[in-house]
Amino acid sequence: MENQVEGTYDIMEVCLLAGKIMLQSGGETYRVEDTMMRIAAAFGIHTTHSYVTPTGIIFSAEGTEPTKTKLIRISERSTDLKKVAMVNSISRSISSGEMNINEALKQLKEIDSLDVTFPFKYQVAAASLASGCFMIMFNGGWNDFLPSMLSGGLGYLSFVYFHRFVPIKFFSEFLASFVIGLLSVLLVKLGLGDQLDKIIIGSVMTLVPGLLVTNAIRDLMAGHLVSGLSKGAEAFLTAFAIGAGIAVVLSFL
Repeated sequence: MENQVEGTYDIMEVCLLAGKIMLQSGGETYRVEDTMMRIAAAFGIHTTHSYVTPTGIIFSAEGTEPTKTKLIRISERSTDLKKVAMVNSISRSISSGEMNINEALKQLKEIDSLDVTFPFKYQVAAASLASGCFMIMFNGGWNDFLPSMLSGGLGYLSFVYFHRFVPIKFFSEFLASFVIGLLSVLLVKLGLGDQLDKIIIGSVMTLVPGLLVTNAIRDLMAGHLVSGLSKGAEAFLTAFAIGAGIAVVLSFL
């Protein structure tokens, strides 16, 4: 009996760790729930219940012994689709019987501690290039390509540094948008740019929560109303912070 209880808790630990990694890395709510239930079923627990929100996971398993429930809190969230893909791969290996519980737990812990992000200088360079390309996509002129790259890159740089000093996403996004607006206006005033609106629109695109909006809509369509509304509210706050930062600059022109 005691071994069965320990086994159930081990399975729940694997399920919750897989769900935690996926949720922290930008996975959709329904995908997190489906992955945890598939892993539990592969290890012999076929009756499970999960309640996933952007800030926490509640998971319970029913068997011959009394129902067990665990809760974990999610405080940090980012976008890391590589980790989501790695957890999905482990889930498929478990479902096909190619991986036991100890090996799965070991690999999940390695993924959880893994830092697979690109070096920061590459992230800034990518943000700069994306800003210039978005500006062209919005019918901007090639004369504004370099100014858009400069303001977009420095905007992303300021977002990361502000977030380190003030770990409140709303304020870091607001201040980054303020920097983008101020720099864009300065570049146009100096004659280095022509279309202020196109430069600003292209530069702020790296801050726009596109994945968050997509996940919110998919969660709402899948019936996860609490999670969908929470992500929608988070996306709205980000959009409001970006708009407010730019509006403050433009109001002083």
